Amino acid sequence: MTWQEKIIAVHTSVTDAVSHLRRMKSDRYFVWAEDSRNDFEASDKHAEKVVEGTTDLWTKQEFDPWAQQFEAALDAADVIAWYCNVENDYDEETGFHHYEWVWQIPVGVYPDG
Repeated sequence: MTWQEKIIAVHTSVTDAVSHLRRMKSDRYFVWAEDSRNDFEASDKHAEKVVEGTTDLWTKQEFDPWAQQFEAALDAADVIAWYCNVENDYDEETGFHHYEWVWQIPVGVYPDG
């Protein structure tokens, strides 16, 4: 399993309403994107390669249970470090609640599961 497959599996364990880079025409969905690399360097080499990204939840449901389910899925993945950057920010114009998580995942192959 690649890092991309691993991060997609985390999202789809909550819902299939998931998009990479693009907004969806829905009242409830996740969007994820890889943002940068945060490699660990040792002896002038990239000893550990890590991809950093974000996941945004856009929802019309206040206190959406998908937020807690997504965090539980991140924890269950074991290899993903993460933190919640935005928690339940409400936009009065659109009626959307917004959550954002920043995550880091090592580049490599992972066993299924």
